Amino acid sequence: MKERMKNILFGLIGGGLVMLVFIATQSRENNTKVSAENASEIRTTVQPESLALHRTAFASVPQDVDFVDAADRTVNAVVHIRTEMTRRSSSYDDFFGSLREYLYGMPHQNRSNVLVGFGSGVVISDDGYIVTNNHVVEGAEKIEVTFNDRRQLTATIIGNDPSTDLALIKVDAKDLPFLIYGDSDKTKVGEWVLAVGNPFNLTSTVTAGIISAKARNINILGSRSSIESFIQTDAVINRGNSGGALVNTIGELIGINAAIASHTGVYEGYSFAIPSNIVRKVVDDLIRYGEPQRAFLGVEIREMTPELAGEVGQDDNKGVYIANVTDNGGASAAGIKPGDVIRSVNGTEVNSLSQLLEIVGQYRPGDRVDVKVFRNKKMTTFNVTLKNQSGTTDLVKREERFVNERLGVTLERVSSTDKQNLGIQHGLRISEINDGVLKRGGISKGFIIQSVNGRRIDSKEDLESALGNSGSQSTRIQGIYPNGMKISFEFVG
Repeated sequence: MKERMKNILFGLIGGGLVMLVFIATQSRENNTKVSAENASEIRTTVQPESLALHRTAFASVPQDVDFVDAADRTVNAVVHIRTEMTRRSSSYDDFFGSLREYLYGMPHQNRSNVLVGFGSGVVISDDGYIVTNNHVVEGAEKIEVTFNDRRQLTATIIGNDPSTDLALIKVDAKDLPFLIYGDSDKTKVGEWVLAVGNPFNLTSTVTAGIISAKARNINILGSRSSIESFIQTDAVINRGNSGGALVNTIGELIGINAAIASHTGVYEGYSFAIPSNIVRKVVDDLIRYGEPQRAFLGVEIREMTPELAGEVGQDDNKGVYIANVTDNGGASAAGIKPGDVIRSVNGTEVNSLSQLLEIVGQYRPGDRVDVKVFRNKKMTTFNVTLKNQSGTTDLVKREERFVNERLGVTLERVSSTDKQNLGIQHGLRISEINDGVLKRGGISKGFIIQSVNGRRIDSKEDLESALGNSGSQSTRIQGIYPNGMKISFEFVG
């Protein structure tokens, strides 16, 4: 009996254990099912936000930026530019080559070498206006433009501005794809951009990067009046990309690529573009007036330092310090004085010389701007009328070309910018040359006549008077080529 009761007791205990295991298993399965259903609901409602946060925090940003549309809008408006210019082999050969042609009427075949250059350009209107760098086309005697569809057209120079390294050329065409201007003042450091060029005539090439800095002055243009306020980018730009487009992600033109900082001559991470607001203004000047219109505040400035800030009572180093004002400048007339600190121009903050040059460079003589300055520990706004370098509000317009039959040439006035860069005060440039004494003497297009028989030449009247009052049988012409080579030429008759 005892043995039987023991077996029954063990059976009950075993059955109870089995029941407990079964109940626990069922409970776990139910909990697991509920957890899975809840998890499914959680994934359905939370997963998109979680992934969005994860993607923003850890994934590469370019996956969220679409470059395709911007590239598609840009590539057909960027062209390849091929230039040819003549380089004189030496002064000796130039002199005797000219004499040989004059005496015998035969060109000297080895007198000169043809230099070929390459660059890029951006079509900015459907009727053929193309903007590029001045250094791409400067001194060119022939300009050939190749479009993205391999079409080739000859271009002529409308005007140039060495102080900004910009030039405007034109082809005879209609219904061309072109780019519209963006507002370079609104671009931000860190913004994605595309650099588009046509460097090797292999159709347009696109590279991407970000804006690394703004208002960079890298001291490459030389002249004190040059406007250097570049957009710096890490988009890859190499030789031949000069004159190409820098565009934002919606395909607007925000700059013209101009230079790279390199020890090797190839891209090393720093590229520079001329802001589109400067480009737009210079292009408009060249179309309307034939040469750029430069406006000046009439101040000499210094970059702010902690020492200067302490002297003027500023709590920060913002603005630019006015060291001097010119007597006939707009700033002086408006009441601005040495010791003032310019903080903004027309609402745009100014913290460097390059920023000030960029902002003022968007205006013409006669325009009025509001200049906010810090003086006596408070802000004061002055309304300044900008003036030209001569201290007036006059706009300079290039004279129309004229023909001189005696010399067999078409001539035009030399722009004030070209005079400044060449270090000359006067001259007439040969824009076209036909059969005549100058062509037989080896003088070519681009030559600047500075004097005739010792009399300075700066207008049509000057030239005609000097030629008409020649007291001898011979006529002596002196001048200079754009590359700086000076020539003296004499002919009889």
